[in-house]
Amino acid sequence: MLYINYNGKILEDNSSIIGANNRGLRFGDGLFETMKFKNNQLILADEHFARLWNGMKLLQFDIPKLFNPDFLEQQVISLLKKNKHSSARIRITIIRGNGGLFDAENHHPNFIIQTWPLSDSNGSLNENGLQCCFYHEAKKSADQFSGLKHNNYLPYFMGAIFAQKNKCNDALIFNQRNQICDTTIANIFLINDDTIYTPPLDEGPVAGIMRHHIIQTLNKTSLYNISEIPITQQMVLEANEVFMSNSIYNIRWVAGIENKIYTSAHTRKIFNLLQQTNPEVFC
Repeated sequence: MLYINYNGKILEDNSSIIGANNRGLRFGDGLFETMKFKNNQLILADEHFARLWNGMKLLQFDIPKLFNPDFLEQQVISLLKKNKHSSARIRITIIRGNGGLFDAENHHPNFIIQTWPLSDSNGSLNENGLQCCFYHEAKKSADQFSGLKHNNYLPYFMGAIFAQKNKCNDALIFNQRNQICDTTIANIFLINDDTIYTPPLDEGPVAGIMRHHIIQTLNKTSLYNISEIPITQQMVLEANEVFMSNSIYNIRWVAGIENKIYTSAHTRKIFNLLQQTNPEVFC
């Protein structure tokens, strides 16, 4: 039996917690944060909470004074203990309460915390490369909200359905300018020789915590040039290597996208460098 934390109450994970008038359910009015707990610590917790609080401000939540990162971290820890998880994936969902489009009862954040166990091998570089595809049907809007992990998730969940139907591990998502922004669950990086390319935030990718950490760490070395530029489908197909990143699995290398085959030597080198430089983060 797993448990969830809803507004500070520990409940069984199959408990009913919201009604039909909830704005999160009706309009996708909210956002979420995904974090990792490993080696008895929340990985990059300050960065995750900063992104979550920035998102609540952008979505114009009225944040109570006592609702702060320290409070929410304690709520996460209490649920981890209840679920007896020593290594876990954590999802914090923030939604508004009841109301219609113009008559919200209030703008206070309601929170749902969930945790799931992670295997000991989580965070290791994948042995077999991912097989991916391009998803064109739903475009992601590149705007001031696109860096958030908000609950308006149409391009991502439709991209995931498309990937499953086409027997792919993931799908690449395009913005309204028909440039690559990210994948359904990760930020994307291309490698050609000693240069790593990734879409800038104004192209619409999620402002990934691991993405930022990778760029920040590699910029301190002289091994690679980091270039944040718009990425086209053709650039992806002409790259030597492709890898993806998120806060749960760190880095995964891509073996193929449609008919293109990629190598992984540089990705493995980058993975080892990051693991050696920050083992407490890259775990």
